[in-house]
Amino acid sequence: MTAGPTGRLNVALLTREYPPEVYGGAGVHVEYLARELASLVNLTVHCQGADRPGAVAHRPWEHLAAANQALQTISTDLSMTAAVAAADIVHSHTWYANLAGHLAALLYGIPHVMTVHSLEPLRPWKAEQLGGGYALSSWCERTAVEAADAIIAVSDGMRDDLLAAYPAVPAGRVRVIRNGIDTAEYSPDPATDVLQRYGVDPGRPSVIFVGRVTRQKGLPVLLRAAAGIDPAAQLLICAGQADTPELEAEVSELAQQLWATRSGVVWISGMLPKREVIQLLTHATVFVCPSLYEPLGIVNLEAMACGTAVVGSQVGGVPEVVADGKTGLLVPPGDPAALAGAINLLLADEPLAREMGRLGRARAEVDFGWARIAGQTAALYAELAATEGGG
Repeated sequence: MTAGPTGRLNVALLTREYPPEVYGGAGVHVEYLARELASLVNLTVHCQGADRPGAVAHRPWEHLAAANQALQTISTDLSMTAAVAAADIVHSHTWYANLAGHLAALLYGIPHVMTVHSLEPLRPWKAEQLGGGYALSSWCERTAVEAADAIIAVSDGMRDDLLAAYPAVPAGRVRVIRNGIDTAEYSPDPATDVLQRYGVDPGRPSVIFVGRVTRQKGLPVLLRAAAGIDPAAQLLICAGQADTPELEAEVSELAQQLWATRSGVVWISGMLPKREVIQLLTHATVFVCPSLYEPLGIVNLEAMACGTAVVGSQVGGVPEVVADGKTGLLVPPGDPAALAGAINLLLADEPLAREMGRLGRARAEVDFGWARIAGQTAALYAELAATEGGG
């Protein structure tokens, strides 16, 4: 293995998402990790989709345009594999790019690091979205994870889930390096122009959800809980596109019921600019994470960094981010009554909510900085390179 001209390792970061096309937590992770790694290694980012600054883009083969989405993704993985011949290490994120990392390791004899942000066996609802492609995505993930030289889990909970789902993986190959947050960018914004634009009353308590409309994120749980939430509070739903028509129909029906029974419901569709999300989070009394499955949940860190108390599901890595009773409250997943009860507790005690927000901000600053996370990642690269170089 040879280092680049600066003596630093040549690392190829393989991902589906990269700015400006970022729609989920894995994309956020890659964006900030790449920014910090650039000063530590010779980094090249390979993404999927349209050409963009700072990355080499790969697109599906044209003759697969009508094929299943998973098959299209595999074709981009082959393109990525062909493009990373000069790398010393490949580092892949999510099943969309894991196969490329695995094939590169085989073809070029270099280490493959993969970060697991979620696990296909724990997301069976993906079959609704991908059809038979779910079997392909599961195969890509299993093949890559069982052969990877090192696997980064974004939480202790994610590590436990990984080892349970893939018992063939040696525990020593799995490292926990948590997700992070840029607390300089995500910080309280006292302005109110964004609130005014969307019709949010800054003088009225509010409960906010920010996330994709996918089974994983549990938005229907929150919508069912809404009947029990203090009617004096506004409900802000910042929701992306639904994964499937069936889920879209379910959420739409619940939303209609919500509008018919209470005032102060603000529904914002699509992905918002960061500045708008930051201001909406800042002025909310409570941020809600009703996820059914959440390996860590970067959005919880975003809310905490904005000084907002969190009510979240006690699932996956969420308890490693939200300190129950200190920076927020945790409830059983899939329980609308418990969710409403925890939200109402904070709505009824705004000083407590503010104090949880203050402590959450402090926790985000101390424990979840990206520079620290990038340093741990680069140290893992160096360890693998030394092992590889030593035969």
